[in-house]
Amino acid sequence: MHKTRMWVVACLAAVPSVIAIAQPPMSFFVTSVGKGDGANLGGLAGADAHCQALAAAAGRGNATWHAYLSTQGSGAVNARDRIGSGPWYNARGQRVSQNLGDLHGDTIEQARLGNALGKQFSLTEKSTPVNGVGDTPNQHDILTGTQPDGRAYSDGGDHTCNNWTNNGQGTAQLGHSDKQGGGNSSWNSAHPSRGCSQANLVATGGAGLLYCFAVTP
Repeated sequence: MHKTRMWVVACLAAVPSVIAIAQPPMSFFVTSVGKGDGANLGGLAGADAHCQALAAAAGRGNATWHAYLSTQGSGAVNARDRIGSGPWYNARGQRVSQNLGDLHGDTIEQARLGNALGKQFSLTEKSTPVNGVGDTPNQHDILTGTQPDGRAYSDGGDHTCNNWTNNGQGTAQLGHSDKQGGGNSSWNSAHPSRGCSQANLVATGGAGLLYCFAVTP
C-alpha cells in the first residue's frame, strides 16, 4: 500500500475513538425519574444527591449538580442562588438560558423575550423530552417550591413540603416543564400540589421530578 494511503487509513482509524468521547455541553436537565417518595427528597442534600447520581449515570458526574429548589423559614434558601450563573445547556448542547436574569425574566425586556425552556428544550439527562400536556401520563409538574423570580416564599404557608422532608400533608409549589396548561405557563411557579405524597404529585400531573443545574462545569 502506498505510504500516503497508509497514513490516511491510520488517521481515519483513530477518528472513531475521538468521536466516541466527544459530548455536547450539558449543564441543565430535568430528572428522568423522581426519588419515589413524593416530596420527601431528604432535604436539599438528598435532592442534590439525586441530581448528581443521574448526571453521573449519564456520564456527566464530573460537574457539581444542584437541584433547583427553594426552602422556607429560618435560613431560607432561594433556588436561584443554588445554580451558578450560567449559561446552561441541555443534553443536546442547546442553550436554555444565558444567565440568571434571562432565566427568571428579571428585566422587562428579559421577561418579554422569555427563556428557551419548554418541552423541546427541557430535556432529561438522557436527552429525552418530559411528558407534558396531551401526553399520557402528563408529568410536567416539576418540584421547585419557589416564586417566579426564583426566590423563597416568606408568607408562612407551606410551599416546600416542609423543606422537602414530607410525603404526607402539605403542598409544594410546582413549575411546568412544557410551559403549558392550567392558565399559567410558568416553568418554575405554576401552581401548588394537592399534597406531598407520591400519589398526590401524580394526581396533579407530575412524578416528583426536579430541575438540575451544574454549578461548576
